[in-house]
Amino acid sequence: MRKWIGAVALAAAVAAPMTASAEIDETFGNTVLSRYPDGGWVKHWFDRDGSYSAEFSDGRRLAARWRVEGERVCLNGIRPAFMMISRFCSPMIQADVGETWVSRDPLGRRVTNVLQRGR
Repeated sequence: MRKWIGAVALAAAVAAPMTASAEIDETFGNTVLSRYPDGGWVKHWFDRDGSYSAEFSDGRRLAARWRVEGERVCLNGIRPAFMMISRFCSPMIQADVGETWVSRDPLGRRVTNVLQRGR
C-alpha cells in the first residue's frame, strides 16, 4: 500500500512533539534524498516523535520539528535559521521506497527526490 510522504527539499542551509501520522509512516527509518541539478544533495530524516534532521552535501546539518498540516508537511523551528527562514511547508507526495518525484526548495529551486530504504 502506498504511503504519503513529505516532498520536503531544503535549500543550502535552510512546537510541540507530535504523534506520528499514518500519511508519513513510510519515511520513518528511511531517507528522502533531494538532488540539485548542480550535483548538490540533501538527505532528510523524519522521526516518529516529530523531530527532523538533514545533512547537506557540503557537510552542513540542520534540525526542526515536522508536522502534517492538511495536505502539507511543515518544518517548524528550523535551526540554524537560513535566510531568516524558520518554517517551510511542502505538499505531500505519495511514493514508495525507490520512487522519485520533483519538487521545489524554499528558494524555489527545482530538486529531484527519491525515497531510499534505510538511513
